[in-house]
Order: sequence, then structure tokens, then C-alpha cells
Amino acid sequence: MHDQLMWRSLVAAAAVWLAPDLGAAQAKNPPRDGESAIPSAWDELRRDAEARGVELSAVYDGEGIVNASGGIRTGAVYVGALHLQLTVDGERLLGWLGATFFLDGLGTHGGHPSRLVGDAQGVSNLEAPGGGQLYEAWLQQNLLGNRISVLVGRYDLNSALYRLPAATLFLTSPFGVGPEFSQSGQGGPSLFPDTSVGVRFAFRPTRGVVLRAAVLDGAPVDRPDGGHRVFAKGDGLLLVGEAAFLSRPAPEGRPLGSRFRIGRGAALSPYDGKLAVGGWYYTAGFDDISEREPDGRPVRHRGSAGAYVLADEQVYRSAASSGRKINVFAQLGLGDARVNRFGLYAGGGIVFSGLFPGLENDELGLAVATARNGPHFLELQRQQAAPVTGTETALELTYLLQIGKHWTLQPDLQFVLRPGTDPTRKNATAIALRFELSY
Repeated sequence: MHDQLMWRSLVAAAAVWLAPDLGAAQAKNPPRDGESAIPSAWDELRRDAEARGVELSAVYDGEGIVNASGGIRTGAVYVGALHLQLTVDGERLLGWLGATFFLDGLGTHGGHPSRLVGDAQGVSNLEAPGGGQLYEAWLQQNLLGNRISVLVGRYDLNSALYRLPAATLFLTSPFGVGPEFSQSGQGGPSLFPDTSVGVRFAFRPTRGVVLRAAVLDGAPVDRPDGGHRVFAKGDGLLLVGEAAFLSRPAPEGRPLGSRFRIGRGAALSPYDGKLAVGGWYYTAGFDDISEREPDGRPVRHRGSAGAYVLADEQVYRSAASSGRKINVFAQLGLGDARVNRFGLYAGGGIVFSGLFPGLENDELGLAVATARNGPHFLELQRQQAAPVTGTETALELTYLLQIGKHWTLQPDLQFVLRPGTDPTRKNATAIALRFELSY
């Protein structure tokens, strides 16, 4: 009921705000004979709105996935996610220098490909429970010529932290945030599709260095029981910090959203190279996975922490074509193996851009992601006489083709070795076709 009311309120407010301008746009640009008035009126409306500092956008990602062999069972599913976004430039609209407001409504639907493959890392970064919710709603204030920024509200921490633009090409979940972090805490950190409320600080002491820190609720707003709570008792806080060192950085802009291929949040690299070192800490208490007190209760640990290192480097750029380039990237994450399944994650890949003449926006990528079970999880499996191996490895080959301004198509092939770290499961082969529509 809460989500339905939220969506109805957003639609109603948009309708009231847009109605006068839509009529004016239709009057200024009447359609030709046989031509619909809606597209031309909408384009005119968007141009008028953007001139005043208001940007409206809609992005839909859909993906069909077939588990062709191995895993739990063969079969096919479809998953999809729709983002309806509003961005307000405070300076242009209100004369509020350095302010940006962003609102993102999310709708998800479809099946669960990991129930076919049986993997633990996530073969699709679109997989989510069906429904609608408020995904992001934040206000960012930039100061001192964008050297300092403060963001307050509900947001996806992967918009700036634990982020490598070269890795955003891939569909496997760990290339966003490794499972040693994404599967931590109470319901996970503030990531797609369940985000938290908090504050994020960024500081650029020099052009090539960015220091970021975030303080968030230790649990997402939307809870498994269907409730919606913020900073509830027992949540604790999630503290995240990162130092990024950039080569040839672009000017700092507003935070990006999900891993969109086109439109707002597109995976265009804001630098030629990046080295980042980060860490995270939960202040809440967590039960140990395998260790027990003499009375049988789980050993309780106060706090949980982890760290990561990221690297992304452009190793080649054509002198004849700015879009033809090669990037390599690597990820390494250490988790708290006492209370989380994965204690170690390593990933990396290579991305070729602009392979063919006239297709400067196409990308071809090959990547590998390996997650290793921690000793406490392995001990629990032994206690339960459950079959288990140490690691799960996913290999991904993917190609992104941009068709016009509003559509991308992306065939994808994945091999998952030891799905779910279960030695009784055969290696899986998953074939996917993703598309994105952005307007």
C-alpha cells in the first residue's frame, strides 16, 4: 500500500506540473498531418524544462536469460527494471548555487535467474523482488568550486563508492560491488534495489585526488517484513570511506545512478585511470556463522568490517578515433568471514571500445569474478554435512551495441564454475540478451 501511494503521488504531481507546459508545447509546435502530437510535444516540453534546470528521464532495462546447461536446472526467465527520474539544478531553477536535487522511482519485475543457475554471486544485476519503491531521493550541495560536496538523503552508495566505469559494462553482479561487501550487514548495504538513508561527503584536495566518506543507516529502508523504517533500534550505522587517485580526471559532476548504458548515468569514464582504496564498518552486532557459546547460542560480535582495492587503467587510445580504446580493471575485496559468507573476492577484466568504424559507442568485454567462502561458513557446512567447495568463479563475455540515441542491445555469455560452491552441481552456461531504452 505504501509503494502504491508513493507511485500514485509521483504520477499525480508530475501530471499537475506538466499539464500547462504540455498544452503550450502542443500549441507552439502543432503536429503535421498524420503525425502524433505526443512525441514532438514531449521533446519540446523536455527542452523547456531543461532550460529551467529540470531534467526528466525514463530508463528501462530488460533481460532474457537462459540457463542452457548445468546449475540447478535448465530454463529461461525475464527480468526488468524501470527508473523514472527527476533532476533539478538548483542554480538554474532557484538561483541556489551548487545545489542539485534528484529523485528516482524504481519498478522491478520478472523471474530469478540465480534459482536456475544456483550461483551465489548473481548472474544478473537486474534480479530483484518485484514491486515499486522510491530508490533514490537526495540533495547535494557543492562548495568551493566543486572541491567539496555534501549529499543528504536516500541513495545508492555504488553511485560513487566501490565503482569502476569499465566494470559497469558487465551484467554479473559482483562487477558493481563485490559479494564480500554487497552480501554483508542486515539486508546488505545501500545498493540496488534496497537503499538506505544517510549522508555522503566528498573532498578534492587536488584535481587528481578524491576523498569520500559516507554514514548510512545500517539496514535498508524497505524491510523484508514489508515495513519501512529508518535508523530503527538495532540497525546501527554503516561507515564507508574511500580515497581515489585519478589520472586525467574530468570535472566532478553529480553522482551517477545505476549502471545505465545510455542517458543519465551512462558508463562514460570520467578519467583515464583510477586507483582506489576503501573500507567499510558496521557498528551493529552480528552472530557468528559457526561458533557457539557453551549454551548453544551463536557467539555475538560487535561490529563488522572490510576493505577493498580497485584499479582501472586506459592502456590504449587510437590517435585516429577518440572512441577506440582499451581499458583493463581489477577488484580485490576482503570481508568479515566471521559473520559473512565470503571473506575474499577478486575480479578483473578487459574492455575494448569502438571496435568497428562508425560504432564508437560499442564495447566488447571479457571478465572473471571469483568469490571465496570464509572459514566460518565452511565450518558450518561441515557441521551440517553439506557439500561445499572453496570458491565460485564466473566468466563473462559480453558485447554492447548502441542503436541510435535511445536504445542499446547487449548479448551476453557466462560460464559459472562450481555454482553456489556446491560440488554436486555441474558448471553452468548462461546466455542472456539485455536491452536498454532511455528517454
